[in-house]
Amino acid sequence: MSTADPHPSPDRADDPMAVAPPAPPELPPVRADLAHIVIPATVVWFVAFVVLLFFLDDLRAHQAMIWLWTCLAGGLLGLVGLAVYGWQRRAARQGRRSANAMALQERW
Repeated sequence: MSTADPHPSPDRADDPMAVAPPAPPELPPVRADLAHIVIPATVVWFVAFVVLLFFLDDLRAHQAMIWLWTCLAGGLLGLVGLAVYGWQRRAARQGRRSANAMALQERW
């Protein structure tokens, strides 16, 4: 009579009869629309910068000028991001290997 375990334990790596758990399904690609995320966020940073310009004296009095420069940096970084994305779209249209092909699927 055999004394082997009829239900092999999956944590035993040396057991050839152990059944591996099924792999999880692949996640769908992230489809974040540029026009709904980056462009409005960049505009909000610049609007906040302009609004804070009206409170420049208060910002100086409370030593809170960092908020003004943070808004300017956010807007400028948004513009840099849009420029990089435009370069990726151009490179993908030209068929360059280093380009991100998903940039062509984006609609502005």
